[in-house]
Amino acid sequence: MQRLICHVDMDAFFVSVEELFDPALRGKPVVVGGKRDQRGVVAAASYAARKFGVHSAMPLRTASQLCPQAIFVDGHPERYREYSGRVFDVLNTFSPLVEMASIDEAYIDLTGTDRLHGPPMKAAHSLRTAIVRATNLKCSLGLASSRLVAKVSSDQAKPSGVLYILPGQEARFLAPLDVRKIPGVGKKTEAALHKIGIRRVGDLARLDESFLAARFGRWGLALAGKARGADAGGWFDAEIGAHEDPKSISHEHTFGQDSADTAQLETVLLRLSEMVARRLREHELYARTIQLKLRDEDFLTITRAASLDHATQLDREIAGAVTRLFREAWDGRKPVRLLGVHAGNLQTFEGQMSLLDEPETARLRQAFRSVDHIRNRFGEASVSLAKTLRAGLRERVHENPFDLPGKQPKKGS
Repeated sequence: MQRLICHVDMDAFFVSVEELFDPALRGKPVVVGGKRDQRGVVAAASYAARKFGVHSAMPLRTASQLCPQAIFVDGHPERYREYSGRVFDVLNTFSPLVEMASIDEAYIDLTGTDRLHGPPMKAAHSLRTAIVRATNLKCSLGLASSRLVAKVSSDQAKPSGVLYILPGQEARFLAPLDVRKIPGVGKKTEAALHKIGIRRVGDLARLDESFLAARFGRWGLALAGKARGADAGGWFDAEIGAHEDPKSISHEHTFGQDSADTAQLETVLLRLSEMVARRLREHELYARTIQLKLRDEDFLTITRAASLDHATQLDREIAGAVTRLFREAWDGRKPVRLLGVHAGNLQTFEGQMSLLDEPETARLRQAFRSVDHIRNRFGEASVSLAKTLRAGLRERVHENPFDLPGKQPKKGS
């Protein structure tokens, strides 16, 4: 049976959702992600803004310089989650094997569904029609025998197109494309490939695997497979729809203006700790290692980690550990640009603790889970410690939410 993978990519997703709620934005240059003078990056840009060179992941201030007339919108993460959930629900009516790769893109395995949905192109058009009907949003679809080629083909089909790469034609389709089109090839790998005269995927496909392995190690072998259209390495290791617990959980915050205010900095660390702890509880995981990330005004980044005597998912224990690390790492004078809290060495059990501490810890855990339940129903800002209200953190639009459709924990809390 020929494998058939479909990659669904929602066109300018954040902007399109904003246009649903404010039709006056349609046809105008719109940038979602924050205000024009803020630090941070573009989460999405309308096609009108893209004509001026604005693109996702670009600094907001750069976008403002390129397109001064653009309308800048902070964004509404709760709306994006709702519409992402609608897309997920539609996909599940076509196949049980669905994976939300991010809030605005998904893979769906349509292998063997031809008796239900017809041949590939008919199935793709039916799927796109169903998504439009459920969301009133446009999307692009790519179909192929591998996830990698399906993803590249959906990008080539933009905007609002469908592209099917016939089995056996994967390498031919990829050959004329720039090597940067291969998922996982970033600026550094692109520069390294350019140094050896590799600019097109076809150039890469002609190289011996032994040469690529010698030059790039295991990544070189993965590149050789990717150039042929195979799901080789990074991002494509697990089967579509397979559940995997996170290997680590982290949140970070970039200040709009560098700060040397100790109270403000520690308040932000407390809020970040709350966010990390909540995600740990969602996945019923416990962290044994807590790490601080600190970047100062000169972009010097410091990381410090501490191992706990028992694994935890409690806000106060994470906050206590990261605050101690912060006080040891920061000189108390140099303004801070960014702070981050990272939980690692995750496990599914809490570990040994004092018998005297166990009853209080159990009560705290139950209390925090009750708070989590309220936040799930009424929003992130519905319950917060009085101290963290001053933190001023807002959910970053360009990051995947903790409750990405289809990525919820295997167990309920």
